[in-house]
Amino acid sequence: MTTEIRDRAASVRPAGSWTGAAADTVELAYDERHRRRVMLTCLSGRKVLLDLAEAQVLGHGDALDAGGGVLIEVRAAPERLAEIACADPTELVRVAWHLGNRHLPTQILGDRLRIREDHVIVDMVRGLGAEVTLIEAPFDPEGGAYGNGGGGHSHHGGHHHSHA
Repeated sequence: MTTEIRDRAASVRPAGSWTGAAADTVELAYDERHRRRVMLTCLSGRKVLLDLAEAQVLGHGDALDAGGGVLIEVRAAPERLAEIACADPTELVRVAWHLGNRHLPTQILGDRLRIREDHVIVDMVRGLGAEVTLIEAPFDPEGGAYGNGGGGHSHHGGHHHSHA
């Protein structure tokens, strides 16, 4: 296993825009995937310096471009999640609205939603009639309408409303 820095990745190729085999893989939890500059350790032990011009969210399946044809695949690490299902689409949309109103990062899977495990939110969702299953799986939430990578947003700059 090598521990020396061999690569510097200065750009990211979005999932689906690259082909072939990656030179290595880095597995990161959701909170670890919003980065600009950080030292990453691949599954093999290879060290890669992520050195982007601006912070961005690294999505599951993206590739870090280390130059010279070297691509490092990004995988979303398994996390403790709550998977939410409802009896019909209208109920699922209602639950999604409540999650969005709380600015919670949410992964949309067609007929299910995934959020980070949080007993308070799980109780709320069950109270709305949803079925919740606690799982461990990769978490890749929606990116958000304002380019915030799904990580929530600040209540500064004119965003005024009550969450009561």
